Amino acid sequence: MSVRLRNWLSLLRAGLVVIVAGGLVLAGGLWQPLGLGRSALLHAQESTVNIPGPWRSAARIPKPDLTGLERIRFLTEAEYPPFNYYDQSGQLAGFNIDLARAICDVLAVQCEFQVQDWDDLIPVLNKGDGDAIIASLSISKQTLRQVDFTDRYYQTPARFVARVSEKLQQISPDTLAGKKVAVVQGTAHEAYLRDFFPKAKIIPFEELSEAQEALKSGFVDFLFGDGITLVFWLNGKNSEQCCDFRGGPYTETRYFGEGVAIAVKKGDRRMRTILNYALNLVHQKKGFKGSYKEYFIKHFPRSFY
Repeated sequence: MSVRLRNWLSLLRAGLVVIVAGGLVLAGGLWQPLGLGRSALLHAQESTVNIPGPWRSAARIPKPDLTGLERIRFLTEAEYPPFNYYDQSGQLAGFNIDLARAICDVLAVQCEFQVQDWDDLIPVLNKGDGDAIIASLSISKQTLRQVDFTDRYYQTPARFVARVSEKLQQISPDTLAGKKVAVVQGTAHEAYLRDFFPKAKIIPFEELSEAQEALKSGFVDFLFGDGITLVFWLNGKNSEQCCDFRGGPYTETRYFGEGVAIAVKKGDRRMRTILNYALNLVHQKKGFKGSYKEYFIKHFPRSFY
């Protein structure tokens, strides 16, 4: 998890109220489902929300040997809504939690969760006090030195945002020529803009909030940044429904990383193989109930893809 994203979460816990249309509300630091007939809502959105594509071939992975596997002990944290958090009733919830439970369901094993501080997740795993980490841990050179990963199950794409009054819909290096594009300075997003959109007038800001205000006021034409962070801003009060996504998603790994996966202890090939098998079953599941698509729409009624 990036430092900037964790700073954003601190702002949320400090009292910022974010409403996700038709899905979740953060109030007093807790996420809770809105009483809007969720089942009907999810099915209505199934055809309109952009769902991440498979992270690997749709070909079925051979079933691994599950002999003796009775439970999976997942390690997670509880301060990253809507991925993993405590809901209003004090129950562990979130996209990662639902995905872990779906994995246990397809494997017909017991699911156990242990909530740890973020910095303790990898040490606890490597001590043998858990089987896997599911907490939006990114695949990176640093984490790969400490753990092994399953196939990724989502990426954090970069996205452009424009005011709803902006007529330009098709994003390309040529269409953005001369357009003012806000970005947080010193980030991979700035580097990407300078490499692939050199004709744009790139305007760096020290803080994302400054770039957002510049877009709202019309000082800039577009904002380029992390899609997950931006989707909550778009759906929150502070944006005042000013803006919307344009173009993308942009997922070049050289700039935006290899994505997020479940971590297992170094050398634990058996658990890695089992989890990859289960992830594939959940992602390729026919129908809506219990599928990756259901959980993605449940927690992201407005897709960041």
